[in-house]
Formats: sequence, structure tokens, C-alpha cells
Amino acid sequence: MTDTVLVHTREATQGSIGIITLNSEKTLNSLTLGMVQTIRRQLLAWQDDDTIALVLIEGAGDRAFCAGGDVQQIYHSAISSRNGACEYAESFFQEEYRLDYLIHTFTKPVACWVNGIVMGGGLGLVAGASHRIGTETTRIAMPEITIGLYPDVGATYFLNRMPHKLGLFLGLTAASINLSDAAYVGLINYSAPAGKRSEFLHQLSQQQWQSGTNRPANSAILDELLQTYAVSAPPAGNLEVLAADIEAACGRDGLKEVIAAIAELDGDSAWLRKAQRGLQAGSPLAAWLIYEQLQRGANLDLAGAFQAECLLSTNVVRYPEFTEGVRALLIEKDNTPKWQFPRIEDVPAKLIETFFVAPWVRNPLSGLIPTPVKGK
Repeated sequence: MTDTVLVHTREATQGSIGIITLNSEKTLNSLTLGMVQTIRRQLLAWQDDDTIALVLIEGAGDRAFCAGGDVQQIYHSAISSRNGACEYAESFFQEEYRLDYLIHTFTKPVACWVNGIVMGGGLGLVAGASHRIGTETTRIAMPEITIGLYPDVGATYFLNRMPHKLGLFLGLTAASINLSDAAYVGLINYSAPAGKRSEFLHQLSQQQWQSGTNRPANSAILDELLQTYAVSAPPAGNLEVLAADIEAACGRDGLKEVIAAIAELDGDSAWLRKAQRGLQAGSPLAAWLIYEQLQRGANLDLAGAFQAECLLSTNVVRYPEFTEGVRALLIEKDNTPKWQFPRIEDVPAKLIETFFVAPWVRNPLSGLIPTPVKGK
């Protein structure tokens, strides 16, 4: 059986690079609980190893960096535990958030080679990296609304920090964005041609890295190297030209008004029309959860955001909307989910509130991530 995570070190002229490869091309490198645990253990070991100057995370193959979590395994966990805790699913979310938080706070540079498809949990790995390297093939999306879920993996934190309320728009519409869009909203901060990956790895090994305790020096070396790899002709973006209109729509007072305004956005843009269709087809309950998630989490710090998502994900996976969405889109693939509520107006306010009530006495992330969730 092929290892789904490959780990090795690469010696440089001075110092070493730790390399993690997501190695499940058949599933577009989707994350399982075992993969998440393996990556986290290795990062913790490298964080304490002064010979490791930096870490590179990549995905095997050319199609995807990581298409998210293995939603089918989470689905089977949920349907087998309808009236109680979903052991695998809840463990997956907790371990995934611990890993993502570790990447955000890692004491050494972390570079992600963000090639091809990046969705959901894959974006959780990318968002916390210090050097997020997109290519001309990069396609990023958080399509959780289409399966009755919501954007997690720290999205409460990073979607709220995008300009022009674009985070809310991307969460509600499941819109896919390219390299230029990802750079505009801050998800990508460097670029390189997709065909240069092997050369880039070789160049990493030609550097004189400092001790692993000298993050500023190693970050500067990596910065300088990446300046030589920028994509010369990035694809045309969609977000910047629509930013003012999207901001006006997403700034409306209330979810119903926001959704109506997004539907009314006009322009000669096939990308915008597809985004509008994504919102229309998505779960009305999930739309409310996304809106409330970002409203309630607007002032949370990083640790608080992950704690809030741990709470929300636990409640969501125990509710049948998520399993119905996965059934329709990924299991039976009839593409006709039977949502609990057909319209935004039909979702009871009291039900929405229950998703933000802790289902346990103590948040599972409160020990590892000590910062309390504000307002809870």
C-alpha cells in the first residue's frame, strides 16, 4: 500500500529542508485523519530539530495540491452516529485544526507549493504557511455550502480579513478563484511556473540556510529565491474588477438582503454567473451558518477562531443537512440534495442558534490552544 504522506529531508549547501508530500493522487491528495496526524507529528519533530531550516509542503502529481478532507469518510462516520457523537468525523476536525494552527504558528518558514486544485482542508494547510506559492494552474475554492457545511480550517479568521467583504462572498457562492484572485485576497503571496517545481526544489538545496532557530534569516533567503520565480503572465482575475460591487452587495444589512444583492449583480462575467448559481443551489441552512460564522467571529483571534470552528463543526456533522449534501453530490451523485429548508426565509432563527451552543462542557481545543473564545 502506498504511503499517503511522504516525508524526507533534503540536504542543502548548509542546513536541511524538511519536505512533506501529500501522496494520494487518486483522491486529489484529500486528507484523512491518519494523514493529518502524520503531518502534525512530523512538523512537531522538525520544529525541535535545529538542523531543519524550513519546511516545504507539496501535493503529488499535477492535478491538485489538496482537494480537502476525505469527506466520504466523514460522511460514513456521521450516518452511523445520527443520535450522538460522530467519533471519526469529530476526531478528524479536532486534529485537522490542531495541525492548521501549528502551521500558522510554526517557528520556522513553511512553504506550500500550491499547484492545481485546492479546496477546503487543503486551504487550511496553505493559509497558515509563511510562503504560499501559487502557479498558473492554481484553482482555490471553499465549496462547503454545496454539501451543507461551512468554510472551516481557520476560514473564520482568514475570510474575515479579506478586502471588500470578499470572504463572505466566496463562502456563500463557493466560487473558484485563480492565481491572480488568490493573490488579491492574500491567500497566495508568491508565484512560480508549475513546470519549475523540480528546479525550485534543486535551488532550495543550493542555499546556505542558517540554524533552524534563525527564522528571519531563512525567511529572507527564501524570499529572495522566490523573487526569481514569479509567473510572468498570470491569468486575468475576476475579483478585483468586481470588488466594489461585491462589497456593496455583501455590506447589506442581513443575510436575506445580501443574497438578494448578490443575485442582482450584473456584468459580462461567466465567472460571476457561476458564482450566483453556486449560492442558489447551496444549502439555505449552510448559508445562514456561514453568515453567522463570519459575523460572530469577526473579532476572534486565530486560536479563538479554531475553537469556534471546533464547536460549529461538531454540531454541523451531527445534523442531517451535511450528510444529505454529501449523499447528493459525492455518494449517489444525483446532484439533487433535499435540503431541510428550501428557502433562506424558511430557516428558523432558533435552529440557527443551536449550532453555536457548545455540545460539551469543555472545548476539545481549549487545552492545546489556551486562548479563550471571546464572547462564549
